[in-house]
Amino acid sequence: MADYKLIALDIDGTLARNDRTVSQVTIDTLVEAQRRGVRVVIASGRPTYGIAPVADALRLAEFGGFVLAFNGGEIWNWQTRECLYSHTLPDEVIPILYNSTREAGLEIMTYCGAHIMTERASNRYIQLSSARNGMQVRQVEDFLQEVERPLSKCMIVGEPTEVQRFEPVLKAKLQGRANAYRSEPFYLEVVPQGIDKAQCLEFLLERLGLAASQLMACGDGYNDVSMIRLAGLGVAMGNAQESIKQAADYITLSNEADGVADAVRRFCLS
Repeated sequence: MADYKLIALDIDGTLARNDRTVSQVTIDTLVEAQRRGVRVVIASGRPTYGIAPVADALRLAEFGGFVLAFNGGEIWNWQTRECLYSHTLPDEVIPILYNSTREAGLEIMTYCGAHIMTERASNRYIQLSSARNGMQVRQVEDFLQEVERPLSKCMIVGEPTEVQRFEPVLKAKLQGRANAYRSEPFYLEVVPQGIDKAQCLEFLLERLGLAASQLMACGDGYNDVSMIRLAGLGVAMGNAQESIKQAADYITLSNEADGVADAVRRFCLS
C-alpha cells in the first residue's frame, strides 16, 4: 500500500453531507489518520472564514493541518495561523466582472471578512452561499464603490443555463488576467490567473518536501479535477459528476454515506 502523507479534501459534496454537517464517523477517521502522521489540508472554494469551523472540527491546529481557501488563492498553516500563500485579483478586472454580469442579468458577490457582499441579498444562490459558509449577507447599493480591495475571488451566480451561457463570454473578456470556472452549475467563480487547487497543492507539497505520489485527494466538483489528477491517489465521491469520476483512480461512497471515511480507512488506515 502506498504511503500517503497528505490528504486534500473538498468540503461541499465531499466532507460535508447535504445538510452541511460533517459526520462523527468522518471526523473520527480523519483524527485517527492524523494521529498516525498523515496531515490533512482542506481544499475548498470557500473563503477562509467559511472553512474555519470544519478545520476546527477536524482538529487541524492540533495536528499541523492546512486550509486552502478560495480554490487555491490562499494557504494557511492552521496551527500557527500563518498565511503561507496569497494571490488576489487585479483591480482592473473588477469593473469588467461587474459590468459584464449586469449586462447578462446575473448577480455578482464576493467575500469580505465575515460577510458576503452583493447588491441583491435575496438571490437564492447567494443565500445558499451564506448558509454553506455561515456568513451574513451585506447588501450594498454600489458594488464597485463599496467593495474592499484587493479581492481573492468573485462569484457570478444565476440559473444554471444562464451561467453556462455566460461562462465562455466572460472567459474571453478575462483572457490572460483571471480564470473563471463553474464550481456548481449555478456558480461561476473568478479567481486570479493560474490559480487552482492543484497549483496551490504543488506549492504546499514542495514546502513540506513531499511528492505528488504521497498525496491523496478527494472531491466531487469541477474545481476538484486538477487536484484529483495531481494526486498519487485521486478519489471521486460517489455523488460526483461523471467527468470527475472519469478523472479519478478510485470512486468511493457518496458524501451522505461517509465516502471520505471509507477511502481514508481503505488507503491510509488498513
